[in-house]
Amino acid sequence: MGGNTFGRLFRVTTWGESHGKALGAVIDGCPPGIKLNEDEINKELSLRIPKSNGLSTSRKEEDRCEILSGVFEGKTIGTPISILINNRDVDSSSYEKIKNVFRPGHADYTYFKKYGVYDYRGGGRASGRETAGRVAAGAIARVVLKNEIKHFELLSYTKSIGGIVSPEVDNRSLKREDIIKDRLWTTDKTISKKMTEKILEAKSKGESVGGVVEIVARGVPLGLGEPVFDKLEADIGKGLLSIGAVKGVEFGGGFNLSGLSGSESNDQIDSKGFLTNRAGGIVGGISNGEDIVVRVAVKPIPSIAKEQKTIDIEGNERSIKIEGRHDPCAIPRINPVCEAMVAITLLDHLLIQKSIEGFK
Repeated sequence: MGGNTFGRLFRVTTWGESHGKALGAVIDGCPPGIKLNEDEINKELSLRIPKSNGLSTSRKEEDRCEILSGVFEGKTIGTPISILINNRDVDSSSYEKIKNVFRPGHADYTYFKKYGVYDYRGGGRASGRETAGRVAAGAIARVVLKNEIKHFELLSYTKSIGGIVSPEVDNRSLKREDIIKDRLWTTDKTISKKMTEKILEAKSKGESVGGVVEIVARGVPLGLGEPVFDKLEADIGKGLLSIGAVKGVEFGGGFNLSGLSGSESNDQIDSKGFLTNRAGGIVGGISNGEDIVVRVAVKPIPSIAKEQKTIDIEGNERSIKIEGRHDPCAIPRINPVCEAMVAITLLDHLLIQKSIEGFK
């Protein structure tokens, strides 16, 4: 019950609310003997925190984690790893005046109807702030994957924002260290500038914008994933769709494959391997050794200053303007969250595969 845990062998449970005292994650199933320290986790968390560039919330959370258990003398010991991230810049005042009014696009209405109560302070558990725990867990998964898989790489970049689309690139040439230097994690400086202008324009009008993020995992071994209900793309899709702002997922050629013939859609094979990667690195629910390529559709942030129609908890019709500190676009802060869910899923399936074939 509750749906707060993800994974089967590598299990991640996140906890905490946006305006509570703290939030974090408990990671169970991490193999022992892996070198791990807080700096490695904090490096990933730093990619998610708001930046002082007008493109994200003005809430200032340092998001420095503390490892409470599961690590001894710099190495994992096989027991649950508990991560604590304190909330230090909480301001719930702007929510008091609308605490009985459902915010359009948020989970207020559905949470209230399901549980009979909801935390109105910044969305509580449904807040994007919950993803800090995911990023911490994903950082641990990334460390283990790099330890277990030679040449493993995981990156993401921004494909579009507000209808402005980046030019097509060969994602095999991309390097994460280059992408994250751009304020919007794009591959083109000119497009990045246009996207920035689009976000600021929307913000000035009390609006928000969405976009598309592509995630690429390289070096993933052949054979991860189960052939029926636990397909690798099904579990990656579930992980990504569990992120609040994500409303769509596609792999490889995605929806464009629906307009092709079979010969155009298939990835043919010769003695050197696959000639194309329209499947996005997964066939029959199992990784085929090619790069895993997946894209997510990110909806606009629902907290906007523009007046909208809604109802209150008594069913009375109301109008509402959302005040407070909010992102005008979830990108690029959502990018490391997407990477984290892919890393968690890949490690979970790697451990499952090792349980089948044994550690070599």
